[in-house]
Amino acid sequence: MPLYEYISADPEKGCRICTKGFEIRRPVTRPPMETCPLCKNPVKKLVSKSVSSPKVSGPLSVSDAKKAGFTVLEKRDEGVYEKL
Repeated sequence: MPLYEYISADPEKGCRICTKGFEIRRPVTRPPMETCPLCKNPVKKLVSKSVSSPKVSGPLSVSDAKKAGFTVLEKRDEGVYEKL
């Protein structure tokens, strides 16, 4: 689920949460928020500087890659690969 950042459209009318800005995880299929969930004043979506990505602890083994649905290839000659 993506991470979205919002801030009050009018900082003088917003609550303590939306005037500083807040982050929220929402499905991509849902429309952007238009109001602050706390004070119901208008908010605008910011371009996020951080990226929410899965953590990978190390390289995947051949069996882990196959279980995840990837095709594993091994280089045999110049331009020739063999499926494992």
